[in-house]
Amino acid sequence: MSNINRLRLADKVFFNSVRDSRFKTVKISANIIVPLSESTASENALLAGVVTRSCREYPDFTALSRKLSSLYGADLSVNVEKSGDRQIIIITASGLDDRYTLGGESVARELSLLLCSVIFEPNIVNDAFVPSEVEQERRQLIDVIDSEFNDKRIYAGSRLIQNMFSGEVFGTKRYGTAEKINEATPESLYETWRRLLKTATFELMYIGDSAPDKAVEVFKNAFGGVDRDPCEIKNTVFVPSGSVNRVTEEMEVSQSKLVMGFGTSTSALDSDSVAVSLMCAVLGGTASSKLFCNVREKQSLCYYCSSRVDRQKGILIVDSGVEGSNIEKAESGILKEIEDIKNGVITDFELDSAKMAVVNSFYSSNDTVSGIESWYSSQLFDERFKTIAERAEEINAVTKEEIIKAANKLTLDTIYVLKNR
Repeated sequence: MSNINRLRLADKVFFNSVRDSRFKTVKISANIIVPLSESTASENALLAGVVTRSCREYPDFTALSRKLSSLYGADLSVNVEKSGDRQIIIITASGLDDRYTLGGESVARELSLLLCSVIFEPNIVNDAFVPSEVEQERRQLIDVIDSEFNDKRIYAGSRLIQNMFSGEVFGTKRYGTAEKINEATPESLYETWRRLLKTATFELMYIGDSAPDKAVEVFKNAFGGVDRDPCEIKNTVFVPSGSVNRVTEEMEVSQSKLVMGFGTSTSALDSDSVAVSLMCAVLGGTASSKLFCNVREKQSLCYYCSSRVDRQKGILIVDSGVEGSNIEKAESGILKEIEDIKNGVITDFELDSAKMAVVNSFYSSNDTVSGIESWYSSQLFDERFKTIAERAEEINAVTKEEIIKAANKLTLDTIYVLKNR
């Protein structure tokens, strides 16, 4: 994987670019980063969809689609994520790399201009967004929230976070709530847009073969005319409460869910964060992990059972689908595997397989433009960007003793159970 080049364009505005000759497409993304807040998350998420429906230059969806088609079938998309105590609006334009255009025109420049149009010059009339577009996006966003409720695995994971972080900003969903989305108005979204331009941190990502110079020029000019006063965005590492919080919810479900939340006492910037990641892989992050091989396969206690780490927040989550009659057995089985790791019951096969699986997942991200973008975007809040080779070297250097140490820092905080009535 190529190294990333980072330029500062304005106060808290950075342009990150990676050149790679293997692909025929270019991808340019604007990561708009703000503090995660229950009071603003819903309107931020709704605004993200509204601004990508039209802009002043292309005042309706048809005109915008026609412009994208003229750029060799380019694409404009939006996503909303959260990373620690941050909410991130990601607006992405992708299309043909300049090297392959028929007339020598720069698609990268046109895509950059289009991104700047939807971000800086949205379709606003009388200090308000177009009501019909707001309503259309409102319905779509609420449909997304409803779909997450209908997927009980996603729902159970979300409920664990809400209970584990009750009263904390991290308990807020990335889209906020349907109630606050319904409260938003075309006028309030205009104020939200003005606030974002002034206070957000912007991380621009450019992945393509051609030089990013034209894109840099477009964004530099765009931000040059904006009055900026970026806010400070803090992130705190989770501190367990000291006692285990058990939450049980009942509804009509065919398969019960058991989700367990642990504190790792480790942030993404700590030196032992790599050992925590590999410990999670040994526990339940791969097909050769303890949870998969023992709890799921040998004991047949779960339909699925896996673990994942949130590096930014310092938590580890074990996620499983079980029969209602096996909930207690599955919980005991999961805790036993964790105790085994704490006590050093880790075979060479388990350790080597975990390292191989993690490193292979790193290298597979290098196979697509989106994968490369995701690789570097996931490191936006680290001290510096690392290549796959650097991260792989770190993983392979982790010892069994370091994994044991990481496991012994785990603290069970919350257990959430969703079961049939």
